[in-house]
Amino acid sequence: MGATMCCITKSSERKSLDGKLGKKIAEIRRNKFGQSRLKTVDSIVMLFPMFHERLKTLRGMFEQFDEDSNGSIEPNELKGFLDHLELHLPEQEIENLFHYCDIDGSKGIQFNEFIVLLCLIHLLTEPLSYDTSPKAELAKLGEVFNTIVEVFLFFDKNGDGKLNQKDMIRTLNETNPRERSPARITKDRFREMDWDKNGQVTFREFLFGFINWVGIDVDE
Repeated sequence: MGATMCCITKSSERKSLDGKLGKKIAEIRRNKFGQSRLKTVDSIVMLFPMFHERLKTLRGMFEQFDEDSNGSIEPNELKGFLDHLELHLPEQEIENLFHYCDIDGSKGIQFNEFIVLLCLIHLLTEPLSYDTSPKAELAKLGEVFNTIVEVFLFFDKNGDGKLNQKDMIRTLNETNPRERSPARITKDRFREMDWDKNGQVTFREFLFGFINWVGIDVDE
């Protein structure tokens, strides 16, 4: 019974954060309507080197707060990191954020999940000011995270905040009809993102999959 209640609670917490992200992304869509520079898949792929170079600079920050050097950040280390950013969140919110970003359920946030965490902090908290703390580095990465949101919006043609396999295949083929992606490759990409296997991809799932596409190696 206790395990069942725990699973229900975590599912409810995930839906709550999914909802908050959905509202934020809808707000960004309204503000950027008609302004996106991303018109084709090629225009996205050309940005991969930039994503890779900018995001891998977060490795040092990750290692600094991985105090026991075990390759993952545990709840107490996450609290220390958030305190260092002067984000004094209630314990329950920290716990919710931890479970939300621990996508593989390993009970620790690995480097690629850490990038997901930072993007969520960027989107869901007040803008971070520039100073000599880690907030300065995160603030500078704000443009990168915003561009990743644009990539998500590129695929989310109907604006419902979720991706499905059919629409993703259609978008890939419509934007680059001369170089259609083989259906097998597109389906494999979709399966990589659809962690809960429900046929839809939320922004959280997309973000984790996109980091893998860009090629951020956890062992770099």
